[in-house]
Amino acid sequence: MLNTTSSRQRRRTVLACSAGMLLLGGLCGLLVSLPADAIPAYARQTGSACADCHAGAYGPALTPYGMRFKLNGYTDTDGQGLKIPLAAQLIGTHAVPERGDSSTRLTEADIFIAGRLNDHFGGFAKVETDNDGHNNYNTKLSNLDLRFVAKDLNLGKKDAMFGVSVNNSPGFQDAIGALPNAASLGPPAVSGTLLNPSSAHALANRVLGATAYGFYDAQWYAELGTYSSMQPSVQDDLGYNPNGDPGKLSGTSYLRLAWMKDLKRQFVSIGIVTLDTTRKLPRSAAGDDITDLGYDLTYQFLGNREHIAQISYVNIYEKRQYGSTPVVGALSGLPHGSARDRTLSLTYTFRQSYGVNWVHLVSTGSHDPVRYPPFGNPDTTSDLYSLFWAPFGKDDSWTTKANLKIAATWFRFSKFNGRSSNIFGVPPGSTSPVTNAHDLDQFSLIVSLAF
Repeated sequence: MLNTTSSRQRRRTVLACSAGMLLLGGLCGLLVSLPADAIPAYARQTGSACADCHAGAYGPALTPYGMRFKLNGYTDTDGQGLKIPLAAQLIGTHAVPERGDSSTRLTEADIFIAGRLNDHFGGFAKVETDNDGHNNYNTKLSNLDLRFVAKDLNLGKKDAMFGVSVNNSPGFQDAIGALPNAASLGPPAVSGTLLNPSSAHALANRVLGATAYGFYDAQWYAELGTYSSMQPSVQDDLGYNPNGDPGKLSGTSYLRLAWMKDLKRQFVSIGIVTLDTTRKLPRSAAGDDITDLGYDLTYQFLGNREHIAQISYVNIYEKRQYGSTPVVGALSGLPHGSARDRTLSLTYTFRQSYGVNWVHLVSTGSHDPVRYPPFGNPDTTSDLYSLFWAPFGKDDSWTTKANLKIAATWFRFSKFNGRSSNIFGVPPGSTSPVTNAHDLDQFSLIVSLAF
């Protein structure tokens, strides 16, 4: 009996370790992708510098001017003729993990097809090639957002616009940019919400949907749409491992409501978001009824752009009614559960070139010994600290049509699997090394070039 129990514990430890390391690997890839928002093709199209649309000259946070450009379907122009809607980005990373070997390599090369077709149609598409350091290069279709917009309308003597977005990540198309898929950042999560791109089996880039949105009186934003997951074979064709399949979705609805106010030297927004679906994961399993309900707050002090400060907070709660209850030994999974993802971000930039950023990320969930081995606790807490320098992309810089960013980031875990020590539950006397939460920490020096 003791041997059986010990064997079961070892299997659960191995499963927990594998899940944790996969999650960490995915997170590192996500962090490398962070500085991907300022697109030189848009600067050439509009005649505006990157810093007009972004709080920092390389992004990612949008200014009210940048939000308006996104709402307008990426169609604004300087009227100086057709511009080629192409841009590229190279990212090199020197990574120093707390445990494991350091590495220096070109980690990512991107092509952006981004711009306007005419006054009503515009879009954004990113084709990303990742290098895992073992001569393996993977090319995939990253974020996609194709838009139709009818702008400069008048409704009840108030300004109004209406648009439609076809996109592959719920929330990426959001104008404010605070939601996890738009910010490309969510808490690393053993049991994260569907709207969190860092969750296992996340929806990001593996679904396709359409949303209709409206912006009224320059302050009221509403959006409604639906999504379906791509077939695993299509995900594979687009560069994604089918093992990360988000499952089959049905009856999916997405709703976004927000109040946003441009006060010229300041900006403030308050919003809610919901996602409701039935998911079969794996696709032959019974369906789980899942509802995400979240809210977000954003404040920007823009002043005269000499000093810019931003604070944003996102809190998403997910309610789950499971279609089945797995059994492991004498234990049975719970018939229902919940998860919550919270992100607090503080950013300061000086002259839109020098910046410091702190992000506090917390993911929590219901206690379930079967679904979350070895402790039944999926809670994770981490912090991201960044210093960055973006010398170009401003009206008075050497060039406004290309950009460079050098960033130092430190990603630090204080809790994983609900614990700070022995997070994978290695039993006493085992020859396997004990892993503490801080062993997942990583320092990175990242150089990004966009042109």
